Amino acid sequence: MTDRSFIRHVVFFSAKDKADVARIRDGLSRLAAIPHARTFEVVENTRSDALSGEIDVVVYGEFEDAEALAAYKAHPIYQDCIDIVRPLREIRIAADF
Repeated sequence: MTDRSFIRHVVFFSAKDKADVARIRDGLSRLAAIPHARTFEVVENTRSDALSGEIDVVVYGEFEDAEALAAYKAHPIYQDCIDIVRPLREIRIAADF
């Protein structure tokens, strides 16, 4: 385990309907406009792992500290993205470390 002074925020999403994967990706991509992350990306899963194909879209961000992550989640764009994506998604799994 590395000793680092930042928080990684990873969120996995699956679509209820695979036809909505691009809409989920595009909706989540709006999160990049929130200024609190030092690194941020939204990508579709490449499904290169033969044992797990449930996840369609991944959000990855790095934040300086817990306060920066909290500010990101409190930003109005964050709620806008929830409003867009929640009705389209089946699974949402988040991990912060």
